[in-house]
Amino acid sequence: MSKIKKIIKNISPLNNRTEMPVMLYIIKVIIIFWFVKFGSEIIGEGIVIAFLLAVGKNPFHGEIFDSNIMQLIMYYGYVILIGIMILYWKLFQKKTVAQLGFTKNAGTYFIGVLAGLVLIIVSVVLVVLSGTITCNGLFDDINGIYILLMLGGFICQGAMEEVLCRGVVLQLLKDRTAIPVAVGISTTLFIIPHLSNFVGDDVGIIFFAVVNLILISLVFSFLTFSFKSIWAACGFHSIWNFILYNIFGLNLSGNDKMTAAVFDMRSVGSNILNGGV
Repeated sequence: MSKIKKIIKNISPLNNRTEMPVMLYIIKVIIIFWFVKFGSEIIGEGIVIAFLLAVGKNPFHGEIFDSNIMQLIMYYGYVILIGIMILYWKLFQKKTVAQLGFTKNAGTYFIGVLAGLVLIIVSVVLVVLSGTITCNGLFDDINGIYILLMLGGFICQGAMEEVLCRGVVLQLLKDRTAIPVAVGISTTLFIIPHLSNFVGDDVGIIFFAVVNLILISLVFSFLTFSFKSIWAACGFHSIWNFILYNIFGLNLSGNDKMTAAVFDMRSVGSNILNGGV
């Protein structure tokens, strides 16, 4: 029984113990991922609900702002999750934000932005040339203010996922396991939350979607190791999502509800080139 208690204490996400077999430590980091993810989401949701109640909205009775405002609240709300993750990192892992990946070379963020910008434009143009995405020109009524606000939202959203996967998980694993193992585990944990987006999709599309998630996660990991920080990965991640959704007007992770974009672009059918929904 004492041995079991020791194991439980070792793998608890509420301490920074590392002296244990590597496999047990890997299990501990996986537990930390889900603990931090769900914990921050629950606290963040509670804060948003409290905010809505404070401004006279009762979400329990369906009283909320319009879809655009709620979308902005959701995306900017990721700042709360980032704050909770950093707080966990400092209180329970006893590490600095630099050890999380937010080093002093914050300028590399813009290298990631540039790389992401080039890659998303090249990718979309190639798919358009294949005929599986059509471009119907610009939208007549472009909501520039909302699009700019969504850019800020995506900066928060991309950073949140990178803090969790390339920050917490990868930084904890890289010194205790081989780099391929650390990258493989952080990639797997990055993919799993996205799987719900594929419900009802064709098996072929799901396969290529997972392959693409693996590839982009490897890019994020490469940037993290190359610059010894998560700044570039955050910039790449955020600009990719923003350009895809609010500039090109394409579906993002199964979200086909378009609220504001510059270009009117639509998938033609559902195939492995355009990814369908």
